[in-house]
Amino acid sequence: MSLDLSTINDAPRILIEAELQPLQGTRFQPTGFPDIGAAQYEGPDGTQMLLVESPQSMANRMEAVCWDTIADDWVPPLKGLPVVKVVDEDGQPLTNSVLEAHRLNSEYIARTDDFEPIKAAINHQKDRPFSIRDQLAPVLLDFDINSLIHGIFLEEIAGVIRLPRALSAFIEASKVAVASSGGVKKGIEPGKKGGEGNVIFSRDEFVSPDIRGYFSIDLAQFRSYGFSEHVYQLLVALTLYKIRAFLETGLRLRTACDLELMNIIVKQPNGFALPELSELDASLPNLIEAARPDANFQATTVTYRTGGKSKKKEGNKNQKEASPNANDED
Repeated sequence: MSLDLSTINDAPRILIEAELQPLQGTRFQPTGFPDIGAAQYEGPDGTQMLLVESPQSMANRMEAVCWDTIADDWVPPLKGLPVVKVVDEDGQPLTNSVLEAHRLNSEYIARTDDFEPIKAAINHQKDRPFSIRDQLAPVLLDFDINSLIHGIFLEEIAGVIRLPRALSAFIEASKVAVASSGGVKKGIEPGKKGGEGNVIFSRDEFVSPDIRGYFSIDLAQFRSYGFSEHVYQLLVALTLYKIRAFLETGLRLRTACDLELMNIIVKQPNGFALPELSELDASLPNLIEAARPDANFQATTVTYRTGGKSKKKEGNKNQKEASPNANDED
């Protein structure tokens, strides 16, 4: 089956909104942050707003729907794409570049001796111009295609090697109200101190008549990589797959936040519709094969030893300390 992408030929972006609602009941639990808890704020018109899921978390969730944890491999439509798997010193699987929040910059990958061939391929040279198009993008295509979509900050190589997200997403709710409740942790010795007895706690959930997921695909960024048309179409189709698979299979965000899809609205470009998951499932294997002549997809295994490399370079340490936004591309 051939995926028709002709309606986005000249579009700089794809903007999608998804109308959501709780799967059961009316309450839901948003993401929380240290020190502030739920992210509540006022919209420009004074509407009470709530961040339900952050861009960082959404990126992780849209990667998770691509991975079969039982088979420890890509889900069937995506098999053959590049991945870096991490094993311990006994050869037992630890993690991989798809599931790691920082992708290739994960300490389990970038701080191993086996990362050196990837670093050499990127070929960053101090005091020389660095080209995303000629040096970074081709290597990411070969080893970690997810980084071309979700972005990366390779501080383990140099603090200047970074790529913004081409796919950005978040979920927010409007006209929210707090639904206060509580619970109790029961121990076998009710009077025992230190949190081991009966501990009563409060809990805030929320209700909202309007919960929406927002997705933005930067097609201009994909084109700026300079890949062939086959690779470009693969990047777009893989990105659309992530969105559609998340909306159909990944909306159980937390125990008390299980959502369902009600409607999809494509804001830009006119005439484009988000393909069905079945259409993407059928198209992606052919798109992967069509891209192979222009890409060198690698299935790489690295070994993470306790403590990583035997000695981390002091220069990298200094770069990390000078980069307060090192986690921007989670």
